[in-house]
Amino acid sequence: MVDEGGEGRGGTTEELSREDCFRFLQSHQVGRLGVVLKGYPVILPVNYALDRGVVVVRTRSGSALSAADHANVCFEVDQVDPAHRTGWSVLVRGLAEDVTDLEGDDVLRASRAAGTDPWVGERDRWLRVIPHEVTGRRIRPRELAAVELGGYL
Repeated sequence: MVDEGGEGRGGTTEELSREDCFRFLQSHQVGRLGVVLKGYPVILPVNYALDRGVVVVRTRSGSALSAADHANVCFEVDQVDPAHRTGWSVLVRGLAEDVTDLEGDDVLRASRAAGTDPWVGERDRWLRVIPHEVTGRRIRPRELAAVELGGYL
């Protein structure tokens, strides 16, 4: 396991810049949205897109994501390479807002233009996560000591 913010047996961690966080977010289509539902935190996989730094998710009426409307939520995307013990993770904390009923509004038009396409079933609701805080970390492999190859040739 890697120590928080430092050296570990497997490598080092580094904080990502805000720009890197958004670059990594832009590179994926599936993340996890965390909401509180009936008093408990729930983590749900969702497909998403970005609209000028805002996370756009499509959902269906009556889904657990309806609990996210006008609530503080978190959204996470990551990528892990277990073979090399490397990876990254980006966490967005923000306010979720269902913009479906803003028919004719620029926000709804921008949400639709972001291009998120549901992977499963009908998704008729548009949810946006307006970031309050965006953070990320990357795990890099430990630097290996240089080996003098001259003695082996």
